[in-house]
Amino acid sequence: MTKPTKWKTQREAFIESLSYLKGRQTGQITSIKTPWSTFNDATTNGIEWHSTTVIGARPATGKTLIKSLLVNAAFNLNPLMNFRVLEFQFEMLGKNSAIREFSTHIAKGYKYLCSADGKLSDEHFELCKAYAKDRLKYPIDIVEEACNVLEFKEIIEDYMKLYSTTIMERNAVTGKDEAVRVYKNTIITLDHSLLLDNSPYGDDMSMLKALGKTVTALKRKYPIAFIILSQLNRNIDAPERNEDGKYGNFILPSDIFGSDSLLQHADTLIGLNAPGKQKINYYGVERYIIGQDPEILAMHFLKCRNGETGVAFFRTRFKQMAMDELPTPARQERKVRTI
Repeated sequence: MTKPTKWKTQREAFIESLSYLKGRQTGQITSIKTPWSTFNDATTNGIEWHSTTVIGARPATGKTLIKSLLVNAAFNLNPLMNFRVLEFQFEMLGKNSAIREFSTHIAKGYKYLCSADGKLSDEHFELCKAYAKDRLKYPIDIVEEACNVLEFKEIIEDYMKLYSTTIMERNAVTGKDEAVRVYKNTIITLDHSLLLDNSPYGDDMSMLKALGKTVTALKRKYPIAFIILSQLNRNIDAPERNEDGKYGNFILPSDIFGSDSLLQHADTLIGLNAPGKQKINYYGVERYIIGQDPEILAMHFLKCRNGETGVAFFRTRFKQMAMDELPTPARQERKVRTI
């Protein structure tokens, strides 16, 4: 019996790449389209399978909102795709996440739905019930119990195996029919990375390094699109970084907690900032006019392996659990000194 090699020939790589390009050309292979054109433009018309998207932000900036909107819209925006969703929700119970979905659907606040800001009407309760019934047709599963990286990997491998099938397929290189296991396209979210148990690694940075390597190995083996949420380092809150018109206003790759561990493993790295919440009037050296508006969100595309870096702006509506694209804000004109 011939021992399998650890390498593939260049011919195999070209065959795989041409097959992928033909699939994209014919529409048989597509990215996961998102609700926002600026997001799609920055990436390969959406999030590709076999990829990792890392989103970093301060608490209460909107990263969980964005993750939820990406997942909730995926089924409607990509109706011809056959995929599942597995969410690792360590920060929020599945119950609370579902209430947020109701909030988005009926455009009412979370407090109102919980009868803490006026009593929830029977009409709106029935609308929530109807929405829940409709959403149950979508294959979404939730992991709420915290785990470590090793358990995270084991859960995902069990999940991918459970929903896989075996088919006979002609090997393009050997010309022989072979049994091939076909895995279901799966969006996997992690909210958020630091809520993974750091055992047996002993500290968060070592755990994040292990997470990065694990995610890369899994996305290479399976058709997974990872969406991983992360915190920012504390240096983002330094007073000088919140002064008007400074380079430090913008989120940088080094601001993502554990950036050395996650950056090299991410296909898309996004940093979120709400300049208005930091009392910034003119954002960045470009001096985008924010006017301390707390609802304006800057989405910085810090790394796009197959797209373009840049910044896009949105308006967050947390009471309705929604987010709308904005045109790029005007810039403050610099005054020219005359002698």
